[in-house]
Amino acid sequence: MNTQDVLNYLQNLQAKIVEAIELVDGKRFLQDSWQRPEGGGGNSCMLEDGNVFERAGIGFSHVLGTKLPPAASIAHPEAAGRHWEAMGVSLVFHPRNPYVPTVHMNVRFFVAKAANKKNETTSQHLGASQSGENESTQTAELVRQAFESEANTGTASKDDEDIWWFGGGMDLTPYYGFEEDAEHFHRTNKVALDAFDTSYYPKLKKECDEYFYLKHRKEPRGIGGIFYDDFNELGFERCFDFHRAVGDAFLQAYLPIVQRRKDTPYGERERDFQAYRRGRYVEFNLIYDRGTIFGLQSNGRTESILLSMPPIVKWRYDWKPEAGSPEAKLYTDFLVEKDWLQLNPNK
Repeated sequence: MNTQDVLNYLQNLQAKIVEAIELVDGKRFLQDSWQRPEGGGGNSCMLEDGNVFERAGIGFSHVLGTKLPPAASIAHPEAAGRHWEAMGVSLVFHPRNPYVPTVHMNVRFFVAKAANKKNETTSQHLGASQSGENESTQTAELVRQAFESEANTGTASKDDEDIWWFGGGMDLTPYYGFEEDAEHFHRTNKVALDAFDTSYYPKLKKECDEYFYLKHRKEPRGIGGIFYDDFNELGFERCFDFHRAVGDAFLQAYLPIVQRRKDTPYGERERDFQAYRRGRYVEFNLIYDRGTIFGLQSNGRTESILLSMPPIVKWRYDWKPEAGSPEAKLYTDFLVEKDWLQLNPNK
């Protein structure tokens, strides 16, 4: 497997999304390239106080380590103690207008090195980071050298093989829901996945509904989308194709909704409800989100890990919306398990 191709794709995906969002918003992203002392680095792009987006963060990271954090080793005990490498793009966009939904998208790739292979890239990369000479070029070369050849000796045991998987997905969190938007978002995801197998969309929609659920609130975070993890069932090349299909579908799934809703008139009531519902976003990310937990446990860069946080949030004690109100409709009509594609099944 050639993980250099994965690295290149992720960096290009980040750049493409940044360019598209800048065109919509009219404001430029701050780009912050960083290095991780333990190995690796990344590029965090942040747009704050924009015309369309109040806070929009999209980060690329490529990090190395010598001991798998608990968040990953619980699910993969066979990878415990191995040297590892992770790369991905993650974004959360918080719009200013409450009628535009918040969106999250993540695509990532992980490798735990074969137990009989020392991951020499970590110490080498440390030296490159400290010298500051051609860091991005050296990083790419180190990844290529480390992972260009997949461990496969024919008689090798599982300990002699790299353990790898892809993960990712996208989900939508409206404050004032529109069936048209929900149908478009889900249909775009279905079209992307149907190219591989028509069973994937319903399966990954269910995974998304189950993952983005606040157990302590007994409610979903939003209207879902798709979610997958530990994905390696198709072999590396076909899994990578699948991964790219998900990443490439993001702008098609989200931007038409932004364009449709960004100029909708709103007032303090809508902004107040938006801030209240953002509290659920914060609760999920700090309590349940695997990426946040993994990042903190692996001594990741805090500013990059928390770029998903909304800028203005409110909590109220035991608050409930007035029955029949637009705010109540979010709970009764949208924060429920639903087949959004049945709204327009002939499309």
